Amino acid sequence: MAQALLSPYAVDAPPAADLPTLDADETLRYSRHLLIPDIGVTGQRRLKHARVLLIGAGGLGSPAALYLAAAGVGTLGLVDFDVVDVTNLQRQILHGTKDVGRSKLASATDRLRDVNPHVGVEGFDTRLTSQNALEILRDYDVIVDGTDNFATRYLTNDACVLLGKPNVYGSIFRFEGQASVFATADGPCYRCLFPEPPPPGLVPSCAEGGVLGVLPGLVGTIQATETIKLLLGIGEPLAGRLLLIDALATRFRTVRLRRHPACPACGTREIRELIDYDAFCGARTAGAEQLADAVPEITPTELADRLSRGDDFDLIDVREPHEWEIARIPGAQLIPLAAVENALATLDPAREIVIHCKGGVRSATAARQLRAAGFARVWSLAGGITRWSQEVDPSTPRY
Repeated sequence: MAQALLSPYAVDAPPAADLPTLDADETLRYSRHLLIPDIGVTGQRRLKHARVLLIGAGGLGSPAALYLAAAGVGTLGLVDFDVVDVTNLQRQILHGTKDVGRSKLASATDRLRDVNPHVGVEGFDTRLTSQNALEILRDYDVIVDGTDNFATRYLTNDACVLLGKPNVYGSIFRFEGQASVFATADGPCYRCLFPEPPPPGLVPSCAEGGVLGVLPGLVGTIQATETIKLLLGIGEPLAGRLLLIDALATRFRTVRLRRHPACPACGTREIRELIDYDAFCGARTAGAEQLADAVPEITPTELADRLSRGDDFDLIDVREPHEWEIARIPGAQLIPLAAVENALATLDPAREIVIHCKGGVRSATAARQLRAAGFARVWSLAGGITRWSQEVDPSTPRY
């Protein structure tokens, strides 16, 4: 693969003479790559020289890391501070049942070394923050964004723009996925597509809304493909295009994106340092925590005591009907959050009301609605039915 054939999006690499060589085992292992004229021996040596950082070892990071390791990317960095939970196993294929309770970094490192012992794995057992992001990202060629929250997406984007690193983006929700390549030399960044984060609580997380288990495999594999193209300097990356995936209809389409001249990150370059992204996305000022603090809370133990005493109050479940089928608290009345406003006329403002959902965010939102409508004695169940299962009734299924 001659240097002259590299695309404008190619990641910088030393001259072919200075690239690491392949030993006999690597030559055999990567033989199907070596047979492709666009890759060949020089391209495989570029992959061996490359350093890729994956933000997150979860749903998107799992397939991306596995395929990048198998492809022979020389060094993979992983940023993750979570532990493996049984609910991860439906989609996070880096981890297995035996890994439940282990650090995701430890689990992922073992799996990747088994996939390809020629690949080095560098782990960062920490949350990516404004204080450490530039230092962590600085020594990598390509950044793969496998995060699941807006604060870290904006943080990753801004760090990539400041450092001049391509940001291979992916996101998933239920049956829908997105992928793109941001922060290339002339292309748009994540802020060009989403100048402002959505209001806190408006977009549910996968933990709240669910995700088809195979969907991260689709999107994460696309992220791995885009990363390899950038490292090799071949093909047409998704820079300037947003790939939209509808798995339910098996439909793929792309939308053209342009760099926004007023973008504070890649346009006007107003952003010269990393900011407080939790505050920017409202996680501390008006997000889930603040919504929970805005109304009185009752703990699951306190609710159980009141139910056992036969206290007179209404218990309302604001989850969706399909969640109600999974698990419920005895005595609760189902009124999905979207139906609360229309149900106000059927409720008695003089009665005491306890509201619950899965984790406490939707119940806090509903409680605020009721209080604004004149209901003075309203409580939100702290931690929702998940905490109820943990602290009161373990027979209540968790999901």
